Amino acid sequence: MRQGHAVYDTDTHIEASAETLEEFLSPRLRQLLPERQQYWVPRRTRGYDNIREQRHSYRFARPAYSGGWGEDAPRYLGEAGPRQDARRQESKFQGSRYPTDGGEDWDPQARLGDMDAEGIDIALMVPGVTSGSGDREADIEFVRATHRYLDNFCGAPARLKSLIVANAGFVDESVAEIKRWARSRWASGVYVRLPLDYPLDHPDLHPIWQAADSEGLAIVHHSFSTGYPGYRDLWNNPFLGRAASHPWGAMRAIGSLFGAGIMDRYGGLKFVILESGFGWLPFWARRLDDQVEYMGYVAEGLQHTMTQYMTSGRFFASIVLHEGGGMVKLVSDYLSDGLLMFSTDYPHPETRFPDSVDLLLSWPQLSADLRRKVLWDNAVRCFGEPRGIVTE
Repeated sequence: MRQGHAVYDTDTHIEASAETLEEFLSPRLRQLLPERQQYWVPRRTRGYDNIREQRHSYRFARPAYSGGWGEDAPRYLGEAGPRQDARRQESKFQGSRYPTDGGEDWDPQARLGDMDAEGIDIALMVPGVTSGSGDREADIEFVRATHRYLDNFCGAPARLKSLIVANAGFVDESVAEIKRWARSRWASGVYVRLPLDYPLDHPDLHPIWQAADSEGLAIVHHSFSTGYPGYRDLWNNPFLGRAASHPWGAMRAIGSLFGAGIMDRYGGLKFVILESGFGWLPFWARRLDDQVEYMGYVAEGLQHTMTQYMTSGRFFASIVLHEGGGMVKLVSDYLSDGLLMFSTDYPHPETRFPDSVDLLLSWPQLSADLRRKVLWDNAVRCFGEPRGIVTE
């Protein structure tokens, strides 16, 4: 807690290194990839310039969506092309000290210690998953190994939560994983991974929505720097790419999920966007309302307007700290005070660690009621009451 406030951090990250994941691999995966270390590459430091233990990630053949602003030689705005020998630089770390080494990979006590330093009671961790091996069965096994790893990492304290990973490439197996892990103390939602150009509203995904709805799990969208819509048409500029990638990915997700009538068909389903900004939500709601009437091409018989879906109490969005308290109040006043949730992006460079909670508490625009909802209440309505946690 911080200054008497219970705090639920709804967007942090975790990714098992190749070394850490080893003990959770199935015999079948070991058989499929007997010489796994040939696919190991040094792990990126994610913006930290201190010396950290060198671990590895899996890297298979370059995926179809590789390239674009995230990987091609970067171009500075105003210049005709990339500078000679230009290389993509790591993002500038925004906090006042680095997270404790191991907390993003192999040491849950390091993660819990950093949560205590910020005053965070619950942390939801978006998991990274090894994929792209070229073998469908191997990719399925990597997802299963990730879930076993999460079950081990989250452990007994019940303060660490994460997401069940589903994939459009193997829907039946994804549904089985949802049913297997839904009642675990860590599973708080379903994170759906899509191949490039695969629509979120594709009818083949209905078994995933049905399984999530029946288990009371939210559907979570989190954009990344590759594979999101338009990632190749930003003129090789990381400034434009990073500014556009998360919001546009979330805009598309909202429009497709609401416009396909999925919230009507699955009456208890909740949908949440993470790390995508939030100040644009009122604009997007009103624009989608207009485009439904003006353009059409949505499901027939929608029961609500796009704004009504957004304000229904079944849609949620994490805040990003740089938008500030004024934007939190504006969006909450315009749409709903039950929509926005606190987040830090720990351990990525965008985090203000260890000052993220203190920053929000310093915003004078937030009433005591709105502050409580953003820090705790809205996340609990979205992801469920965390078991085994005392916040009073």
